[in-house]
Amino acid sequence: MSMLKRRKGSETKKASNSEPQTDKDYETREKERDEKQKKSKQEDYENNKKRNLKKWSCVDSCCWFIGCICSIWWFLLFLYNAMPASFPQYVTEAITGPLPDPPGVKLHKEGLKANHPVVFVPGIVTGGLELWEGHQCAEGLFRKRLWGGTFGEVYKRPLCWVEHMSLDNETGLDPSGVRIRPVSGLVAADYFAAGYFVWAVLIANLARIGYEEKNMYMAAYDWRISFQNTEVRDQTLSRMKSNIELMVATSGGRKVVIIPHSMGVLYFLHFMKWVEAPAPMGGGGGSDWCAKHIKAVMNIGGPFLGVPKAVTGLFSAEAKDIAVARAIAPGVLDMDVFGFQTLQHVMRMIRTWDSTMSMVPKGGDTIWGGLDWSPEEDYECNTKKIKSNDTQTVSQNGKGSSGNAKHANYGRIISFGKDVAEVHSSKIERMDFRGAVKGSNLANTTCRDVWTEYDDMGVGGINAIADYKVYTAGSILDLLHFVAPKMMKRGSAHFSYGIADNLDDKKYEHYKYWSNPLETKLPNAPNMEIFSMYGVGIPTERAYVYKLSPAAGCYIPFQIDTSAEGGLESTCLKGGVLSVDGDETVPVLSAGFMGAKGWRGKTRFNPSGIRTYIREYNHAPPANLLEGRGTQSGAHVDIMGNFALIEDIIRVAAGATGDDLGGDQVYSDIFKWSEKINLRL
Repeated sequence: MSMLKRRKGSETKKASNSEPQTDKDYETREKERDEKQKKSKQEDYENNKKRNLKKWSCVDSCCWFIGCICSIWWFLLFLYNAMPASFPQYVTEAITGPLPDPPGVKLHKEGLKANHPVVFVPGIVTGGLELWEGHQCAEGLFRKRLWGGTFGEVYKRPLCWVEHMSLDNETGLDPSGVRIRPVSGLVAADYFAAGYFVWAVLIANLARIGYEEKNMYMAAYDWRISFQNTEVRDQTLSRMKSNIELMVATSGGRKVVIIPHSMGVLYFLHFMKWVEAPAPMGGGGGSDWCAKHIKAVMNIGGPFLGVPKAVTGLFSAEAKDIAVARAIAPGVLDMDVFGFQTLQHVMRMIRTWDSTMSMVPKGGDTIWGGLDWSPEEDYECNTKKIKSNDTQTVSQNGKGSSGNAKHANYGRIISFGKDVAEVHSSKIERMDFRGAVKGSNLANTTCRDVWTEYDDMGVGGINAIADYKVYTAGSILDLLHFVAPKMMKRGSAHFSYGIADNLDDKKYEHYKYWSNPLETKLPNAPNMEIFSMYGVGIPTERAYVYKLSPAAGCYIPFQIDTSAEGGLESTCLKGGVLSVDGDETVPVLSAGFMGAKGWRGKTRFNPSGIRTYIREYNHAPPANLLEGRGTQSGAHVDIMGNFALIEDIIRVAAGATGDDLGGDQVYSDIFKWSEKINLRL
């Protein structure tokens, strides 16, 4: 029976299949086909979308991240410029209470008026530089800033930018086909970049009591080249001399107040010797030129005796911040990205800037200390920050003592290994590097486009440096001569780092000694005053723990060992950097020693007895973000907006003396440390 049913069913099916198709069946099949095609297209779209997502790379993420940051920054900047000028102040006062009057407003109410002409001397990197002639890659950049402003060309065409910012490695002057010159006028250094002031706040406050461009002058210069070469190439020293003479003549004979900042302090020290020296080496002004034209020199953040971080910049193209970045992202700054090896290119560029060698520590072990002693050896670190309007205590500014801290060996500017930085020198086994044979080229010919002198050292030379273990200020020069002979050959022709035995020796009439206060005399100007004005209360780089870098092509073989920490016994060692009191860039010892001891009274360095004053400004960070960079900062650049410092400057420009300001203002141990230095005066 079941067999019969199945046979009938199959016969019925065959019969139905043999029937002709109707229009309705055809439409149904077309709809099914269309649905299949749509489904297929949807699947293809989804697959393509997945493939595109897989192609998204780290570079895409970085580009989007940078784009978002830039967009947000420009949007906020637009809002800031679009809002009423009084709005930020209104918001700040609503949160923090009434703000004090700016110094210019306060002193104008007291009746102070513009008196002595003012000359600003900017420091390294803060002055703008513009292109006057360049290679094909710099097309369209005529008279555009390559340094300062927006720094747009750094990320648009980095290799072209490095090529133009670098100087000739043999002469220290312009390379062929390139002319970069300093921007002129007050705009040369009022702002370093958009929204980041340098001299702008001081200029604005001076304007409050009547100053204008006719009695203010920015002595801009090309801060990359050696001091004497600014005269050889640009006649910058002659221009400064002429402008000062003009300002004195047009102001009724009133002498000028000079305000140098940072490396500008050394540059003006060079100028004071140059202007007195006979031509052609000097300006021919005679021995009484400074006495006739200068009322006071108010040095801000002056690295008179150099800065240790200049050594690490030349040695490994890094300081504390760069070392931290290398530790967070190992290899990123050393890697080859689109042919741009970041640190190697930076080192190649910086080593052509002769001015950087003016800030190598001066005075050797006599000033900076040896293997087992340093003037600041009893300094005890305290990381507690003093906020605005907080009451200062002795322990907060570095004079306090916990009694438990371990003395740091600040005299060991570079140590290979934390143990080497801490043990007694008798336990250190050293092999002299000076006679070491430099091996074959490590990096071969592929690195010649980013050549640094390390490429010619080889394994033997690099190991010899590490085997010497520790370097003091007395051996740092030998180290730099070994690792960068071309750079030091140029530098040695323009700068000196010793202590003069006899300042009457004719050799000290050469310009290479003029920027070293330990190898030159102050001018014969007994009525002139010299101020050393600088911030204190900020951990400042003083010595470093190094290690060998992992071997790689086109690499810098040494780097700061950020894993080196002092622990509970020594809080001064953090991230491979030993810190001491200072303004975050210049240690107190360098900024204050000459004013505290070397020039204090009549000495062989100050034969006419020019009055010297120490004016320290204890750092207080802003209480909140609305205060910006703060009005009580002691940081190396931010101090230019410090209300107390600006008030001191305005008072002197208006006619006050150092005694009128109250004489010395000291928070650090500069006088105590200076007494530990055995220097014949």
